Amino acid sequence: MAIVISTINLKGGVGKTQLTVGIAEILAGNYNKKVLLIDLDPQTNATVMLIGDKKWKYLNKKGCTLYQMFKDKIDNTSHFNINNAIVKKVSNIDNGLVGLDLLPSSLDLINIQDRIPNISQDQFGVVSPATILESNIKDIMGNYDYIFIDCPPNLGIITLNGLFISKYYIIPTKADYISTYGIPQILDRIKDFNKASKKNVRPLGIVITLYSGYHKNLHDDVISMLKREKKYPKVFDEVIPFRQKIAETAYYNEKESYTFKQKYGDAYSPMKKIAEAIINEAV
Repeated sequence: MAIVISTINLKGGVGKTQLTVGIAEILAGNYNKKVLLIDLDPQTNATVMLIGDKKWKYLNKKGCTLYQMFKDKIDNTSHFNINNAIVKKVSNIDNGLVGLDLLPSSLDLINIQDRIPNISQDQFGVVSPATILESNIKDIMGNYDYIFIDCPPNLGIITLNGLFISKYYIIPTKADYISTYGIPQILDRIKDFNKASKKNVRPLGIVITLYSGYHKNLHDDVISMLKREKKYPKVFDEVIPFRQKIAETAYYNEKESYTFKQKYGDAYSPMKKIAEAIINEAV
């Protein structure tokens, strides 16, 4: 069965999606792992990074995104098919990575996300608003070594769908005080979720992203603060530097293909070490 890891932060713009995509690509491309990335974020950034806007629009029109999966439960229909929705061999590295698949998101999720909590449990209590994702992917989870879930920047019902199938979670954050404010809420919410659902979703740690030498004193102070806080999970020693080059190569262009070094530059080495830590620690 796959090891499922969610990435969560309550603030946007902290490099969460970049980190999630990068680790998934490295596990598939460097370590020959079979990886599924589930893009639960209605912003759809991971989807566009891995397959591009043109292909996303086509899949969305065909009902092959998570929007259709949730909409089926709202409308009591059965149009979504998990096998048709999963996109094989995604990424702009090496013209696609054989071991990396994607379950795409949709901007249209924004229009229905407030209706999802109102979905009633089925008559047997098997499917609830928090178990919709699980009920759709449980039969294919055994096909993968790892499943990464890029969660929305909130702890709403869509994120809970990701947590329901997760064994671990990672908190990516910029090393500034505003970006770290939500960490206690994440920890408390998942603690309460575990108690209510009888799950045991555990933290793998906090990853510092978008580290900048221009703000070294501030960033180092925040990192020290995070490491001193005994109630927090461990802070990875590896930090992901901010580089404009990553932003330029992140988004998919069917005419462009990159190596890991071309795409991530000096962010590649720390991401690779984090991927190695996941292999060793997420068991």
